[in-house]
Formats: sequence, structure tokens, C-alpha cells
Amino acid sequence: MSIAEAPRLIAFYLPQYHPIPENDRWWGRGFTEWTGVAQAGPQFKGHYQPHLPADLGFYDLRVPEVREAQADLARAHGIHGFCYYHYWFNGKRLLNRPFDEVLASGRPDLPFCLCWANENWTRRWDGHEEDVLMEQTYSAEDDLNHIRWLLRAFRDPRYLRHAGRPVFLIYRAARLPDPRRTTELWREEARRQGVGELFLCRVESGGGERARPREAGFDAAVEFQPDWPNLGQPLRRGWASRLLGRFGLVPRVFREGCVHDYATVVRLARLKRGVDYTRFRCVTPSWDNTARRGTAARVFRNATPALYEAWLRRAVSEARKEHHPFVFVNAWNEWGEGNHLEPDLRFGRAYLEATRRAMAETARNKVV
Repeated sequence: MSIAEAPRLIAFYLPQYHPIPENDRWWGRGFTEWTGVAQAGPQFKGHYQPHLPADLGFYDLRVPEVREAQADLARAHGIHGFCYYHYWFNGKRLLNRPFDEVLASGRPDLPFCLCWANENWTRRWDGHEEDVLMEQTYSAEDDLNHIRWLLRAFRDPRYLRHAGRPVFLIYRAARLPDPRRTTELWREEARRQGVGELFLCRVESGGGERARPREAGFDAAVEFQPDWPNLGQPLRRGWASRLLGRFGLVPRVFREGCVHDYATVVRLARLKRGVDYTRFRCVTPSWDNTARRGTAARVFRNATPALYEAWLRRAVSEARKEHHPFVFVNAWNEWGEGNHLEPDLRFGRAYLEATRRAMAETARNKVV
């Protein structure tokens, strides 16, 4: 019998912390993720807003020292690598400068992979998702151009691999017109170019993304948290709250948005049924997109480092028993959605320390 190795923890990473010409046009000069974060405010008594950064401040990802500091923090607290969101629109890339500089410079020396965020670029940041700013289109020609660009990243010695195969995620695989055609083309081109076999994952990012991976040409699935269909009943949605709401006695976010109890979210995630295919687990330290949605936000109330740590311990332990190589955390730095491991003014490094303890504990415990 062999001893199962502890899985590697991979944190989703948002590159939206530097200005780009498109965001200047769409939202105003100098717009970054910090624009909404700094302006957010509490929507009810005890609501933790705004989320303000501590150790790293309101950083700009064009600064290499910032990227080094992020990697140092992640490495010191049990995080193996980052999964950078990758924005590709028929050959046009957005928010690409930080990753391009990581690739060109060889720094920081931290493993990474890519997740293609293949959604339309919309005004989601200010709640108008129906307003399409850049449409996602698909074709066989674009699939070929895309994989040829990706192969440059896959060849980097830091690129995350499973059994020697570069790991690549697609956020909305169901939106591909013919996923199997795309994945087969990518695999064939990777072999032809000498990169070898790929390890392709579909992200279970919504209700339409739950098909068995292999049916669409993928090797595995990545669970996404929050798991929107599995959060439980929103708070204050009963008849009494609706009545009080008519008189303005219930905060608008409970009526226009959704407020969930984080402990319930964690409990339901831990009770989630297994699947008959390979699915890598995911956890989230919190969720609160008030910075983007205001009173229409989704909020996890009473999120704490202790609850997150217990959830992460369980996820890593189960992944190890199943010999899964990765666990994902959403996210390293999604400040506008209130789910970040980076230190803030309220909790400091508490979420990072919880991560370090959870990963150290599971590394010590041998599973046969």
C-alpha cells in the first residue's frame, strides 16, 4: 500500500488591479477593481463592508514587487500556486499585462495555471450584466490560434502539471459550441507541437456546468464555490420579513439581493453528494459582492477564519483519501466579491494563517 500525498492548494487569481484602455472607456479613466471596493458600505447592522486591504495596500499589478510579495505570502501559508483568470476574445486579450510579465520575467517563482474566463465581457461590475461590452465568439480557427498562444505558457517550467500534463481550466465549458471538437483540436495541436498530453478541466461554475467531464472531452471537473444551487434558503425571506419590508423595517439587501449564513453554506458543502467522475474540491473564505451590486448583492453573513479552516481541512482530507492532486480556493484576491485570502484591515492574516494550519495538519496525517 502507498501513502497518499497531500493535495496541492491552488488559489484563483484575479488580474483586474491595473488600468487598461477598455476599462477606461467603459467605466471611466483609471478604473480597476479597487474603484468599487473603496466605495462599498454596510447594508445592515453588523455587515462587514468595506473590505480594505492591509499588508499589500491598494496595489497595482504592473509593479513586479507586488507580484513577488503576493507569491511570498501565498508560499508561506501553504498555497502551492495561482490559477490566473485568462481573458481571450477571438485573439483579443484583456487584463493580460500582469501575466505576460510573469511569463516573460520568470518571476515570481511560484507555480501557476490558467483558467479561461470565456464569458461575454459585460457591465457585471456595476450590476448590468445584460450590457455586453465584448462578445465571446467561437470558431475552429480561433481554437487553433488560442491553443498556439497557450502552448507558450504551458512550456514554462513553473506551469502546473498533473502527471506531467499541463492543467488548463475552462470556466464555462457548456458555452463552447462543440466542446469535444475544441478539446480534440487542442490535444492534437499540443502533441504536434511537442508539449504532449494536456489535462483539461471544466469548472462547475453554474447549473449548466454539471455534465460528466469526459462526455465533453475533459479529464476532470473543478468544483466552484460558492455553489449557487446549494446555499440554502436566503435569510429573511419568510412572510414576516416580507411584511416588515413593506414598511422599510428590513434592509433592502435582504429583499433585492440574497443574504446567506456562512455556517450553513459550509455545512451544505460538506454534505454535498459525491460524483462518479474526478472532481477537484473547492472552498471559499467568504462572499460579498456589495462593491459590485450594492443592495442587489449576495452576502455570506458571519464568515470567519475558523469556519473556513474547518471546511478547508475537510476538503483537503477528502481529496487526499481520493488521491486527488489539487484543491482549489476561491479566491486569492477577489476583493470586489469579498472572497480574498489577502490580508484585510479586519482579519489581518487570519485567513492565511488558517490556510497554513489546515495544509500543515493534512500534510502530517498519513493516509494509506
